[in-house]
Amino acid sequence: MDQFIFRQRYKNILFAFMAIGIICMAWTWFSDDALHTRFWSNFFHNTMYFTGIAFAALLLMTMGIVTYGMWFVAFKRIWEAYSMFLITGIILMLVIIGGVWFHYHHIYHWTDAQDVAKDVVLNGKSGFLNPWWYTIGTIVTLGAWAYFAVKLRSLSRQQDNNGGIDDVTEYNQMKRLSAIFLPVGGFLSSVMIWQWIMSVDAHWYSTLFAWYATASWVVACFAFTALMIIFLKGQKFMDFVTVEHMHDVGKFVFAMTIFWAYLWFAQFMLIWYGNNGEETIYFNRQMQEYPVMFWGNVIINFVLPFLVLLSNYTKRKVGPMVFICLLVFFGHWWDFFLMIKPGMLHTAHEELASMGDHGAHGAEHVSHFVEGFTIPGLLELGTMLGFFGLFVYVTFVQLGKLSLRPKNDPLLPESLHHHVQ
Repeated sequence: MDQFIFRQRYKNILFAFMAIGIICMAWTWFSDDALHTRFWSNFFHNTMYFTGIAFAALLLMTMGIVTYGMWFVAFKRIWEAYSMFLITGIILMLVIIGGVWFHYHHIYHWTDAQDVAKDVVLNGKSGFLNPWWYTIGTIVTLGAWAYFAVKLRSLSRQQDNNGGIDDVTEYNQMKRLSAIFLPVGGFLSSVMIWQWIMSVDAHWYSTLFAWYATASWVVACFAFTALMIIFLKGQKFMDFVTVEHMHDVGKFVFAMTIFWAYLWFAQFMLIWYGNNGEETIYFNRQMQEYPVMFWGNVIINFVLPFLVLLSNYTKRKVGPMVFICLLVFFGHWWDFFLMIKPGMLHTAHEELASMGDHGAHGAEHVSHFVEGFTIPGLLELGTMLGFFGLFVYVTFVQLGKLSLRPKNDPLLPESLHHHVQ
């Protein structure tokens, strides 16, 4: 079938996922320390992960349009639907922005003006790490991304209703928009990844970090695309998407896994070799205090996917692809967990310690807390399930609005006859 039907049983399952997420978040809030560190770290972690996947889908789609890519056209509706989650991402990030101004969360150490005044490093970065830059940058960046996503989606809708496959009016407009988006999106993503994620550890910096985080989003997007295609085909939708398309998606999961591992190693090796204390403390803390997360990250996100996807056979079989793509999708959620949790825990420890006797007791509790920080606990997994349900719900709503087959895309015939040599 070319038209996706958002059946009631899908809605019931996704509502159940979202309910689990809400329950886990509520449980986390009432069982948390005085600063609700675990709650806010879970909220921020999942907001970043799923909003980033939406951005990665938009990035991949615009790259394909600009380069006259035809292989992805058969399933481009999936990436269009993913990108529309950016609107939801704006709402979620407004909650984070409110905490930056009103201090109801302590995600960032640099939001405390007194600490910044006493800290040479934080004071030196205060021209960039401040509430105004964070607020304006977040709204402008996510707003710009959402604008391009909505505009491309609108042109895709118009294309379905235009004069036919030989009418390239909307396609040319998409190319122009995509050509504008790529440098804008690339620049803004680098800047805001520094603010959103890297500044959780504000004393540390890496010139490779924005590439690294973006690569993680892109791998997760490809893995989730493969899972979505398999699901839709299993439900008798998108029969025109063939094993040839799946093979190419699998190749990109494999290729981007290697690229992610290259960035992981390059970042780690250069900082280790440089032996600059301001930089090495980041990896030293991860290796000493979070060894399961640190080495597990490499095994889940590189070693296992590399070994499984090395063979062409596994890229064309549903079973191996489902297994490895689920692993990769979870693995890069794990990756963002490691990017965010240690820095937030350290900030909470210092903040609680500054509160006196009561705060010191809280800090001791937080610094020795294992579940939820040293490794993900059930509440983290439940919260992730809730955000996953929300992301898929938004995706399914968007998939139901247009034909799954982009009827008048000029590259559709080539995509439908796509063959991997």
